[in-house]
Amino acid sequence: MSVAFRQYPATHSQPNFHAGSNFHAGGPVRTVVRGRQQGEEVYLPPGWPVEVLPPGAPDWEASAIGWLLDQCPPDYRGYPVMRRHPVVLARLAAEFIEGQIRSSRQALATARPSLGEYVDDRVLDQTADAIQTEGARLVRVRRAVALVEEALRGGIFLRKL
Repeated sequence: MSVAFRQYPATHSQPNFHAGSNFHAGGPVRTVVRGRQQGEEVYLPPGWPVEVLPPGAPDWEASAIGWLLDQCPPDYRGYPVMRRHPVVLARLAAEFIEGQIRSSRQALATARPSLGEYVDDRVLDQTADAIQTEGARLVRVRRAVALVEEALRGGIFLRKL
């Protein structure tokens, strides 16, 4: 299974399609919907997944579909509607990731009370660290899914000055 999101990769395996770094978390991004012109530079906002080609690149939607399917339950691959309608897949991926975030927060809140009598404090601390690390990863994935969904809906990202 591939890494779902790499925040600061050591090497960048894809060509540099844009200026600036897309490997850090960022705030809200302004988007507009309009036609692209030939040769226009594509700006990718912070948080754009490195596994997904820039919008407008050849096969970018195929790369987006593959990456989105990696974020969803494996059974989603068996439904043709997911591949035929990437916006549907993106919306369902966003809902699935949001559910995982809620679940990880609930697990963190209940880990000590529900496991305290079965494992020692050191194990509980390690468990809390693991849940928090996974929660942070899920938040980054949630942003990346939202960006891909916005692009699939025709949004174009504009660099803020």
